Amino acid sequence: MRGRPTQREHLLLRARSARPQELWLVIVDASASTRRHGALSRAKGLLGQLFEQAYRQRARLAVLHAGGQQARWLWQGQKASAELRAWLQQLGAGGGTPLPDALRQAADWLARRQRQKPGERQRLLILTDGRLRAWPTLAPLPCPALLVDIESGPVRLGRGRQLAAELGAEYQPIEALACR
Repeated sequence: MRGRPTQREHLLLRARSARPQELWLVIVDASASTRRHGALSRAKGLLGQLFEQAYRQRARLAVLHAGGQQARWLWQGQKASAELRAWLQQLGAGGGTPLPDALRQAADWLARRQRQKPGERQRLLILTDGRLRAWPTLAPLPCPALLVDIESGPVRLGRGRQLAAELGAEYQPIEALACR
């Protein structure tokens, strides 16, 4: 038949927008502790792959940078572009870890986004070494989440696993993802 339609159903136009959109929210811990033993550079490699995959799958991205004194939004629900690559190239680490603030901001933003776009599939990725002095009680996140533990070096505190359990997120060390 050389690709010609054989049934009436084959002639129907299906709009691309009919399928639910995906949103990937990424929280990047860029505190001073992530500079140790190349943890941030491995995280940047993973982020580069993630941004490329988001571009290919036409997923929307939101990026929250948790470094210095406060968390700040870099990208909010837009398609992946070359601007993200430029940001990733210049991403450095320093200062404290405002990760609890970033998680609160993310939960509020996701709740608003769910009301605005109820059909959108949301996912959360948290890249952190878990090196927080203390954190307040955190509520489980409103969407499926994955915490990637970027802690490296000979002495590991293992706080990433504890943080993931408290947030109701899946836990993976970055070494496990690098093999995939």
